[in-house]
Amino acid sequence: MSDHTVTRADLAEAVYEEVGLSRNESSDLVEAVLEEMMGALIEGDNVKISSFGSFSVRQKSERIGRNPKTGVEVPILPRKVMVFRASHVLKELINGETDSK
Repeated sequence: MSDHTVTRADLAEAVYEEVGLSRNESSDLVEAVLEEMMGALIEGDNVKISSFGSFSVRQKSERIGRNPKTGVEVPILPRKVMVFRASHVLKELINGETDSK
């Protein structure tokens, strides 16, 4: 496994190289896509990207947790969490079961 993390700058550079937009336009495009995705998730909508996966927000209810060091029970407040579910296409590519596109 690689220790490299893909950043916004990496995505913008990939758009620059693949599409041929200027570096500023590529960066703006990446930012616009990410902003659109964040806005949809904040509104409670799901974001589905074909052959990649889907992002959704789930509500978790309150529960009792335990401090592993002391064993003291503490309440974990209700909260929203973001969930990513990879598509079967992405899972197959990760596992080397199909040719990459």
